[in-house]
Amino acid sequence: MSDFSPVQAVTPPSAAASAIGAPHSSPSAFPRRPGFGTVGRSLQVRTNFFTVLSLPGQNIHHYKVTVEPETNPRIQRRLYALWEDLNAKGILKSTRPVFDGRGNVYAPRALMFKDDEAKFMLELGEDELTAMGGAGTVVVAKSAAKRSGRPPRKFKVTIKKVGEINMNRLHHFLEGKTREAPVQAIAALDILLRHRPSMMYTTVGRCFYTPEGSASIANGAELWQGFHQAIRPSQHKMLLNLDVSATAFLEHGPMVDMVAKLLGRTRPEDIRQPLNDRDRHRVERALKSVKVTTTHRGDGRRRWKIFSITSTPASQTFFPMKDDAGDQNVVSYFKSRYGMALRYEHFPCLVVGDPAKHIYLPMEVCRIVPGQRILRKLNDKQTADMIRFTCQPPHVRSNKVSNGFNLLLTQDNKYLQDFNVSIGREMATVNARVLPVPTLSYHPSSLQATIAPREGSWNLRDKRVAQGARLTSWAVVVFSPEREVSLFQVQKFLRELITTCRDTGMDVRQHQPPIRYANPQGNVEAILKAAYMDAGSAAGIKPQMVLIILPHTGVPLYAEIKRVADTIIGVATQCMQSKHVFAPKKQYCANVCLKLNVKLGGMNCFLGNQQLHFVAEVPTIIFGADVTHPAPGDLNKPSIAAIVASMDAQCSRYAAAIRVQKGRQELIRDLQGASVELLRTFYQYCGAKPQRLLFYRDGVSESQFADVVRNEVAALRRACDELEPGYMPLITFVIVQKRHHARFFPLKKEDADKSGNVLPGTVVEAGITHPSEFDFYLASHPGLQGTSKPTHYHVLHDENAFTADGLQQLTYRLCYLYCRATRAVSVVPPAYYAHLVAARARYHFGDESWTEGSAERSSWQNTATAMSLAEMTVNFGSVKEELSKVMYYM
Repeated sequence: MSDFSPVQAVTPPSAAASAIGAPHSSPSAFPRRPGFGTVGRSLQVRTNFFTVLSLPGQNIHHYKVTVEPETNPRIQRRLYALWEDLNAKGILKSTRPVFDGRGNVYAPRALMFKDDEAKFMLELGEDELTAMGGAGTVVVAKSAAKRSGRPPRKFKVTIKKVGEINMNRLHHFLEGKTREAPVQAIAALDILLRHRPSMMYTTVGRCFYTPEGSASIANGAELWQGFHQAIRPSQHKMLLNLDVSATAFLEHGPMVDMVAKLLGRTRPEDIRQPLNDRDRHRVERALKSVKVTTTHRGDGRRRWKIFSITSTPASQTFFPMKDDAGDQNVVSYFKSRYGMALRYEHFPCLVVGDPAKHIYLPMEVCRIVPGQRILRKLNDKQTADMIRFTCQPPHVRSNKVSNGFNLLLTQDNKYLQDFNVSIGREMATVNARVLPVPTLSYHPSSLQATIAPREGSWNLRDKRVAQGARLTSWAVVVFSPEREVSLFQVQKFLRELITTCRDTGMDVRQHQPPIRYANPQGNVEAILKAAYMDAGSAAGIKPQMVLIILPHTGVPLYAEIKRVADTIIGVATQCMQSKHVFAPKKQYCANVCLKLNVKLGGMNCFLGNQQLHFVAEVPTIIFGADVTHPAPGDLNKPSIAAIVASMDAQCSRYAAAIRVQKGRQELIRDLQGASVELLRTFYQYCGAKPQRLLFYRDGVSESQFADVVRNEVAALRRACDELEPGYMPLITFVIVQKRHHARFFPLKKEDADKSGNVLPGTVVEAGITHPSEFDFYLASHPGLQGTSKPTHYHVLHDENAFTADGLQQLTYRLCYLYCRATRAVSVVPPAYYAHLVAARARYHFGDESWTEGSAERSSWQNTATAMSLAEMTVNFGSVKEELSKVMYYM
């Protein structure tokens, strides 16, 4: 028997259906742009793209470089610079090839190699460059490496021609004559533009950083400003995308100063006792794999990589001496060997190199090497500092982008000239439109039942929620002593909250919920279960909600509350900080009310008058999906896929499904099963099966487009077929991208909001978008601080035959329905909700794996043996079924 009652199935176009089943659908299968939109007020904006004025007319020659022994890109670039220096007057006299640091060389003309191949030896010391050729040895520079007795490293280098890249294919692609992107040609141009900055600046991914203008932040970190650079194809031209960037580096300097900063001390002299276990683990996590140089051997500044730190101070750290001379501690060794009396003998030592060799270095003889990026997650204080550092108004960001152009692409760039590439010096001006503002509807009994937001925001004054939930059975838990948060203060706050909820349309029946004080260090599960029983006993019905008053913003207590409530008890919770109890504000209570209403199944507002006609015409379901991944290098944490789906024609209620899968896996492993769950729930709510399915997929990079659309659209098809054979709703699959570097800058004051950003509803679909595919940028939110980032939407599969206006307006209007805010949001809400669900699911592990310390400690202790998915998820709790059908994560 079918899960759905039989209604007429909607059959997709045969071409689209066959594309789904194709074993290797290529990017050329993505939908073409259906034309350009016309709705809205036309205007022009500046954007941080620079036009490539000329491209190579000839083929580009591609060579492969192999280096033995294998080494990292930094050393490969040093070897290449040496080779280029030595041959500047020889085979490179008439050409300037470029190098990507990973084995690829591109040249505008063929290199004069016999049989298109050359082999040679290079020698590289710490600060020494020595080349060995057929005519003998050329010494370029001498360094401390010689004086310290360390021999230079020898490398065998082979350069061999791979082939030629036909640039005509790129011209045809830009003109729309072919839909297959010439990946090699675009990559060669990207490396050409990046070659010179890569040789001059610290390179991280696609960004270049310099310590000039750096700013120190908390716990021994400093922020370096840099620039992101990428080349992009668009209609009839190539563009250079240039944007400012910032990332955190370790402050260089004495190691003892770093330890003091990591522990929140002003100077190392403030640490007078050996480190306790907690502080030692904290320092160890921060210093793992950091490179240091030593200062106790004169000019011999050898680099070492930290493996760990000792569990004992230097005075109690022993190591075996040569010739069976027994063990000696580090302090006495440095006194006898170097005549040094260590000042910080109570500090632990650094374990460097191979741990089996027992190489222990006192911290005071070590200095941190400059230019080491922090790979671990920044703490809350560092993150706040970074936001302040990077938050730049549009006019400031625009000026910095222009300065970055001069820094990275100076006029005397002979590499560009040799390839016949030139780039315009002015940021591109492109056509845009500001879409009409939708009209929001509240309850008819409101003094103002409909409203057109201004500059993307509005307020709740004189408005009642569209459908108010009924709150009959609830309780309050205060995780602070009564002497700090008195019962009188709690009751006063609750009266204000209840009054606000009733004024905004909620039906609160229980005016005096039971209040329980609890120890934040106590058994959270027992506390919440007791509060749940209190609520049920007081009201005589099943409890609906527990209000939690927290003493601070710390993650562990909050996470445990959510884990217990979501996965063990199955009750909605609303957490708030105790500081709001002391001075209850109407606006704060109204914001809490918005969250409570949707958690209990209510609806805050909707778009009336057929503004969502695509959804209202026939039963339609809108999905949002996202996958969050563990920290880099952590092999023992899974990835979490979250899928949400709308449950009504107003797109105001969403149900959620969660799937845990192998770490760093972007494809949603069980999208079929999750979709079956959500389609069944939709049918239970609406009494009909959806005839249209719009899927917003977040978190996917361009290199993953083909795999994701091929696998996930097929999974949606299988889910539909599982529910009822032959059931085939029309599917549209849209990628949602926030991780890009496109920015817009208004040209006229009337086209800007109060913060100087473009107005909400600004859409750009030409000039910087794909040459032929269906994509657009939409800035849907009001600017609050800094420069607004538009969201990029790219259609990868479309059976609903969307017009440009249709999809753009639908997406923009949905951005006004994010249910816990009175402003339009920057990302379409289904994708936003999926992100929230995935973030909440991190708290559903019962082993404290969500805490920063345990995650990092687990990562660095266990990277040698990755765990199986079953091992990773043994302590993972599933959300209770009754909660998964409401918006518990808000």
